[in-house]
Amino acid sequence: MTSATETVRDTSRSRAYVFATIRLAAVILVVVSIVATFLDTASRATINPFNFFGYFTMQSNIITAVVLFLAALAGFMGRPQTPLLMFARACATTYIVIVGIVYNLLLAGMEGGITLEWANWVLHVAFPIYCALDWVLFSDRTALAWKRLWVVLIYPVVWTIVVIIRGATDGWVPYPFLDPATGYGSVALYAVVIFIAAIIVGAIVFALSRVRIIKA
Repeated sequence: MTSATETVRDTSRSRAYVFATIRLAAVILVVVSIVATFLDTASRATINPFNFFGYFTMQSNIITAVVLFLAALAGFMGRPQTPLLMFARACATTYIVIVGIVYNLLLAGMEGGITLEWANWVLHVAFPIYCALDWVLFSDRTALAWKRLWVVLIYPVVWTIVVIIRGATDGWVPYPFLDPATGYGSVALYAVVIFIAAIIVGAIVFALSRVRIIKA
């Protein structure tokens, strides 16, 4: 006769498999979108990898896909996520949500960027929305310490500095609002906005780590 404890354990394991399967499907879709975008771009021009992968969109999608893959792997193996992986998920979720916000508020409809409409939709809209829902709904995480919130700024700050240096040296910038040619005052303003957005979105992500909706 199955005990109540075994029933709860089986239910928890089943939910973990469901979480893992959904995450793996999302990761595969992102990988296919990035590969398709790379091949489409390569069919029309010679690709500079530093430019192609220099976009915040590409890097954030890759970072988040890797983190979700590791979370899915832990789920399939029946192992709990480590505190480091949960923290990485929080940071990655922050970055990919910012991708969705910035694109849809500032960049949607502008020339350039990803020419494959379906891939563009996946990387800028679908995946950010999915990752936000994943973090909100799937409660296989513990509450994150507020004292570590500042860590979410490390990647955006480093990325912005690299972009500004590249814009001032070889002239390449991923987004027009970070082009030094528009004036460093303007670039600094947008950089500050990005950093503030990272802290605000990160704070929301950290706060939501205390919410339990669908328990693993």
